Amino acid sequence: MKFIDLDAQYRQLKPRIDERIHAVLDHGQYVLGPEVRELESRLAEYVGVKHVIGCANGTDALTLSLMALGIGPGDGVFVPSFTFFATAESVRLVGATPIFVDIDEATYNIDCDALEEAIHCHDTAGELRLRGVIPVDLFGLPADYGRIDEIAARHELFVLEDGAQGFGATFDGKRVCAFGDIATTSFFPAKPLGCYGDGGAVFTNDDALAEKLRSLHVHGQSVDKYENQYIGLNSRLDSIQAAVLLEKLAVFDDELERRNKAAAAYSERLADDFVVPVVPDGYTCCWAQYTIRARDGERADFQERLKEAGIPSAVYYRIPLHLQSVFADSGYKPGSLPVSEELSHKVFSLPMHPFLSEETIDSITDALR
Repeated sequence: MKFIDLDAQYRQLKPRIDERIHAVLDHGQYVLGPEVRELESRLAEYVGVKHVIGCANGTDALTLSLMALGIGPGDGVFVPSFTFFATAESVRLVGATPIFVDIDEATYNIDCDALEEAIHCHDTAGELRLRGVIPVDLFGLPADYGRIDEIAARHELFVLEDGAQGFGATFDGKRVCAFGDIATTSFFPAKPLGCYGDGGAVFTNDDALAEKLRSLHVHGQSVDKYENQYIGLNSRLDSIQAAVLLEKLAVFDDELERRNKAAAAYSERLADDFVVPVVPDGYTCCWAQYTIRARDGERADFQERLKEAGIPSAVYYRIPLHLQSVFADSGYKPGSLPVSEELSHKVFSLPMHPFLSEETIDSITDALR
């Protein structure tokens, strides 16, 4: 059994994907070819934003966004501690300081009350210029952008949405990557909309930010290819990955429906024995991961049961960001962010993809129970 069955997806889309890839091989525009421009246009239409800029990966998408916003040394940016490393890494990459915030126990997303408290604490200390917040749509569920936008506006902070895991989900009828001043996603193969290599994108309605991003992702070039106006990155989405994504995007909504059916089947079978994911009213989830935690017993025991049955599982994330060794100089200690720390010892994720059958879900949940 596979944790994410990319082979099954490829078998269904093989003729269309192969045709798209061969078209790239025929025209030979392997970098920033017509497929990239077509994909950017389709993504903008799908999400409902004016501008999309494809780039090399999700981490670069975050870094480019911070560069476009002018973030650097002396700046503080609020990030949730319970997420993938790249969210905070991108802040450090531009020379700024990540300020870690605890998460909501039910949704695993940034806790807005904790965000308010962190803003007050660091504003009083006055050691950093408080510039923005990067909410993460963890495991496929959007963050609470209603409260986040209100808090950010009141404190004059930018909002940079990290939608690497949330593409396809919605909050209040609006799609992920349409929130904040700027938003990003990842097309890593394991993501709900993934390519066959690395890829990412930045989304914004701001014309000036979009223009700057298009320069920054190609070495900071100006109109003249050999004149540079910024220090940028070499971070371009290649044409073959764009070709793959175009065909996957065409069936994406159908796959989201299948993911939701699989998640509902899991929850129906497991709710009595495990803490299953919560999708609040007004939200939809794209189920980048289906993550649970045991009501009784150790996580390792349940993972061992699955392993003995030939079923893979995974843990996202074993070490919260504020306790990562690279951030040891930030002053956080065990106990600083208790919810992130507690959940890092309890959560584990089950196989999730659009091709899970009822029989497979039965075998997984039977092994757990």
